[in-house]
Amino acid sequence: MADDADTPESRATVYTTLAAGPAFRREIEVKRSRFITVLHRAGDEDSARSALAGLRKEFHDARHHCSAFVLGPDRAVQRSNDDGEPSGTAGIPMLEALLKRETAPGVTDLSDVSAVVVRYFGGILLGAGGLVRAYSESVAGALDRAPLVQRRRLRLCAVPVPHTAAGRLENDLRAAGYVMAETSYGEQTTVLRLALPDDPASLLEAGERLAALSAGSAVLVRGETEWTDVRIN
Repeated sequence: MADDADTPESRATVYTTLAAGPAFRREIEVKRSRFITVLHRAGDEDSARSALAGLRKEFHDARHHCSAFVLGPDRAVQRSNDDGEPSGTAGIPMLEALLKRETAPGVTDLSDVSAVVVRYFGGILLGAGGLVRAYSESVAGALDRAPLVQRRRLRLCAVPVPHTAAGRLENDLRAAGYVMAETSYGEQTTVLRLALPDDPASLLEAGERLAALSAGSAVLVRGETEWTDVRIN
C-alpha cells in the first residue's frame, strides 16, 4: 500500500484511519435489498479506485457499486459516486458518514479510507430518503465495528546500547509509554528506535527519561519524521 504523502503543506500531525490488514466488510438488509459495505485503507486515489474495480468484478451481478473516499492527513481529497442511484442519495451520504465519524469526543479526523457499498436490489423501492438512510447507515455501522488506529507523524530516534542492556531498557521504555519502532542489531550494539512526537518539549523529555533509565549511558539520536500507526487505547 502506498504511504501517505507527507507534503510540506500538510499541517496535520495526527489523524485516524483503518488498521492495516484485510478490507473490513459488513452487510445489512433493508426491505429485501442487500447493502454490502466494504472499507479499505487507501493511501492514494489509485488505491481507492483499484479497490472499487476489484469489487465490481467480485460482485459483477450487483446493480450498484456506490463509493466514497477521503484521503490525506488534511483530508484534502474527497470523492463520491452514486453509480446509478438517484443523484445525492448514495455517494454523498457515504462520504458524509466518513467525514462526520467521531473518532474521539468532538474529533472528526478519519482519513485514508475508501468505502464501497454494493447493492443488490430486492424489488422494493426505498425512495430518496430511504436510500440516503440505507447508504449512510451502512457505512456508519461498518465504521462502528471496524478496527481503527491513529496515524501520527513521529520523529524516529535511535538509541544505540550494548546488547546486554537492550532488553531491559526496551522494557522500561515501553512501560513508560513510549512507541517503539523496529530494532536493529550490530556487532557491538543493539539500536533501539523510539517514535516520538515531533516537538521540542517531547524530544527533551524523552532524552531526560532515557538518561534516567540508563544512568546517563544511553543517548537519543534524532532521525527523520515518518507517519506511524499507533494503537488506540
